[in-house]
Amino acid sequence: MGERNDRELLLISACLFGLDTNYKGENKRLEKLEELLKDYILIPVCPEQLGGLETPRVSAEIETGKIGNDVLEGKARVMREDGKDVTENFVRGAQQTLTICKILGIKKALLKERSPSCGVNVIYDGTFSRKLKKGEGVTTALLRQHSVEVFSEEELDKLLRC
Repeated sequence: MGERNDRELLLISACLFGLDTNYKGENKRLEKLEELLKDYILIPVCPEQLGGLETPRVSAEIETGKIGNDVLEGKARVMREDGKDVTENFVRGAQQTLTICKILGIKKALLKERSPSCGVNVIYDGTFSRKLKKGEGVTTALLRQHSVEVFSEEELDKLLRC
C-alpha cells in the first residue's frame, strides 16, 4: 500500500483498530479497516486506558437516565458494575483524548457505539442489563463540544463518503 500525504487524520477507538482494549481485554476490529486506511491516517486511542483504568476491567455504565454531557457537567457518575465510582477516570480519559485531537488537529473520530466513553448514538442504560438508551458517552460528548465530528462503526459507510 503506497503512502499518501493527503490523508486526513482520524481518531479511532483502539478496540476498532484491533487492539485488545475493551473492558473484556478484547477487540472489535473493523472489517473495513484497510478501506479506511486508503483515506485516513488512523490514530488509535482508548479513553478508558488514558483515564487510568486497567484492561481487562469491570464493566461500567453512566447512571440511569443520564448521558455523557451530564457526567461532564458533574450531574452524573460513571459506575462500575461492582459499585465503584470511576467518573474521574472517564472524564480524565475524555480530556486526554481531546488533547490528542487538539495537538494533531484531528477533526473527525470513529468511536465504539454503546460504550460509556465512546458511544455515539446509544449507550447502555445504567442498569447493567444490556438495555440501550439514546445518548452519547463521555468522550464523544467532550469531542462534540469542541467541534470534532464523531461517527460510530455503524456509520462507517457515511464516514467513507466524507
